[in-house]
Amino acid sequence: MKVLFFSKKHLIGVLAVIGLLLVFMTLNHSDHSVNTKAYRVREYFPPLIYLPGYQQGPRIYASTGVLIEARSGAVLFAKNPDLRRAPASTTKMMTAIVALEKGDLKKIIKISPLAAGTPGSSIWLRAGDKLVLKELLEGMMLQSGNDGSMAVAEGVAGTVPDFVALMNLKAKEIGALNTNFRNPHGLRAPSHYTTAIDLALIARYGLAHPGFSNLVKRKTAIVRWEDKPQQIQVKNTNRLLWYLEGADGVKTGTTNEAGYCLVASATRSGRQLIAVVLNSGDRWGDCGRLLEYGFKEFIARKIADRHHAVARLAVNNGNIAWVKLYPRVDLYAVVKKDSAQLIQTQQKIFSGRVSAPLRPGQVWGKIGYRYGDQIVEGVDLINLQPIPKKRPWWAW
Repeated sequence: MKVLFFSKKHLIGVLAVIGLLLVFMTLNHSDHSVNTKAYRVREYFPPLIYLPGYQQGPRIYASTGVLIEARSGAVLFAKNPDLRRAPASTTKMMTAIVALEKGDLKKIIKISPLAAGTPGSSIWLRAGDKLVLKELLEGMMLQSGNDGSMAVAEGVAGTVPDFVALMNLKAKEIGALNTNFRNPHGLRAPSHYTTAIDLALIARYGLAHPGFSNLVKRKTAIVRWEDKPQQIQVKNTNRLLWYLEGADGVKTGTTNEAGYCLVASATRSGRQLIAVVLNSGDRWGDCGRLLEYGFKEFIARKIADRHHAVARLAVNNGNIAWVKLYPRVDLYAVVKKDSAQLIQTQQKIFSGRVSAPLRPGQVWGKIGYRYGDQIVEGVDLINLQPIPKKRPWWAW
């Protein structure tokens, strides 16, 4: 066996190379969801916050209803928010979300006999027709075509049961834990249910995505067939789009079991509110009153800006001694106009020993606020900058 001997000079060189490799690996180790070059992390929504007095507000005729502020998650009004109800065609919000995330909008879908034979509201599809997914979504969300929703499900997932499984998985991811879908259109089915607060969460999630928000605010669209010179104009069933200031979504629903349902949104001066009513004798009036109440009675105050550091943390064995902490997302407090002075910012910072390396997006505390007697935890405080370990002397 041949024995190799290294001089002290060579040994130092080898150790230096190993040290550089270790530093390189440290710098390049990060979570797959993190873009270290831009110091960006995955966005998420602040949790829902029930404001004091949320039971008070305008009278609504619905069995259950809620009003939330989309950006902050503040629940401004709630009546039986967790009461399970049949959702009717408000189901199609989730159908659209899954299709937009999983499907190809340019894909040509051949209409099956099952889809063409779906009862209820329709865009008059026939078995063998061919339409692209984008056109089917417009017919489904504006004119509430049940046949279109079945075609979307089959075109995206292959089968309706497989698509419904994706709908239920997405509901759980969003936090709609009191929701269960059995079909993509909302017609009566055993154990097909949701709640007003869950529909608000689903709408909030969808409206944050341009593909969804641009779809649900359209008043009309032309749906075209691919295999023949046929087209129809579809009109949005949401009347609020025509007469409520700032109205920009989202979906109607009606069945004998569910009654008259509506999820409605409006945006004014950068603030978006979402109202949900289920089994209402006056869904247009209910949602209109809720939205006007929200804009008139409440204001939003920015508590923390995700672009501005609010604290710093000492780091041991790092190439820098301190790391800045930023809110993961902007934090807003939505309160009654006459009580904004009651807001007090609060922070909780990790107090233990912190040692490098740090990867972007690690959580080191919370920033929230106190509103009267209510304490709101708020959002995570994270480091945006990766901190590698300090290189040992022999690695230089």
